[in-house]
Amino acid sequence: MALKAVDINCDMGEAFGRWSIGDARDSAIMGLISSANIATGFHAGDPNLMDDTVRLAVQHGVGIGAHPGYRDLQGFGRRKIAGSAKELVNDVVYQVGALREFARRHGASIQHVKPHGALYMEMAVNAELSGVFVDYMRQAAPGSFVFCMSGSATDVAARAAGQPVVREFYVDRDYDDTGSIVFVRDATRPDPSALAEKALRACVDGKVRTITGNDLDVEFESLCIHSDTPGAEAILTRTREALVGAGIRIAPVSELVPA
Repeated sequence: MALKAVDINCDMGEAFGRWSIGDARDSAIMGLISSANIATGFHAGDPNLMDDTVRLAVQHGVGIGAHPGYRDLQGFGRRKIAGSAKELVNDVVYQVGALREFARRHGASIQHVKPHGALYMEMAVNAELSGVFVDYMRQAAPGSFVFCMSGSATDVAARAAGQPVVREFYVDRDYDDTGSIVFVRDATRPDPSALAEKALRACVDGKVRTITGNDLDVEFESLCIHSDTPGAEAILTRTREALVGAGIRIAPVSELVPA
């Protein structure tokens, strides 16, 4: 069934001091999205940037999400780090707590938590880690959404525990026939119009073309477009134009999905 409304989420605040990644400016793309996944210091982000990014999200009416990752600044959180479920989730607790205080400072709250990079992918297949993470969410943020892939271990654990869940569709990533994301290092600049058409088809028909040319059914509430994808601002602009032109409303998940 075609979606009448959808969220657009994007990773934000992914810099550190004088270092930054990607060619998009947060100030330019915040007005194009509805939910922001704000880096919390372990893979990117620092206190000043977190404060600035939260303030920018509040100004634009964008839902605020914590984006905790592995303690891996050098690898941008895209390298798996070994640790017990307790150790890794305590790192998440630390990071979410930091962003929560910046949100409180600006009169806002945490709409969602979306693990970053390699941690997100590990949770997707690690039932024990997902279970401990969801237990934390039930205790500390029972009304906040968990962002994850449909059918992942995180999705299963959150639904079983009654934690609000938002499933994602990755506009700027390819899918294989199993529904898994195909990651490519040093990807070339994609065609914004082609990705906008991909997003619109997913919303209207509930399908995506896989890397082998087959159609795959997809279910989601939020479209993800990464700020470090080359040409992210143009991709977001074209995607918004395509969705709005088709009569699809764009809004934070807090307005679209019952908590």
